[in-house]
Amino acid sequence: MHGKVHGAAGRCAVPGCRALGEYKAPVQPASFDGPGVWRLLCLDHVREHNARYNYFEGMSPDEIADAQSPFGGWERPSRRYAAIGSDPPPAWSDFSDPLDAIAGRFGHVRRERPSRFSRAEQRALAVMGLGEDTDRTGLRSRYSQLVRRYHPDRNGGDRSLEHRLGEVIEAYQTLKKAAAFA
Repeated sequence: MHGKVHGAAGRCAVPGCRALGEYKAPVQPASFDGPGVWRLLCLDHVREHNARYNYFEGMSPDEIADAQSPFGGWERPSRRYAAIGSDPPPAWSDFSDPLDAIAGRFGHVRRERPSRFSRAEQRALAVMGLGEDTDRTGLRSRYSQLVRRYHPDRNGGDRSLEHRLGEVIEAYQTLKKAAAFA
């Protein structure tokens, strides 16, 4: 039966009962921080306990609605799983293995070097048309080229490219403060 503790040797926790206590009954509702507090009862007393037990006792109507919601509990963070279908390879998987006896499992895994730019800085690089291998001199040169191309004073008064000019200026402001150029 569900809840029966096999091998329980103690008596029922109800005073005066001499039956074997072999069913777990919560003393208080379990919290998410631990297993809760239990006591062992005989079959008759656990049935009586279950008939009186009210999980929602002491909860406000909003707390009850949250507990009964199909989305209850999903606000907690969960573990991220690897996108490649297996756990990351061990640190030793890059060693020379002529027979491919050990590292073969991880041969399909490509290791990408971590970028020296943040996501915002990577977007700024894309706006500027630069790669991650650029340096401060290349950044300044590309900025000058794009400002000359998009500025209304330099392109015959065409104001249709002002939005693009604003993006270039914002991207340059982001990149000139980047830690990668420090």
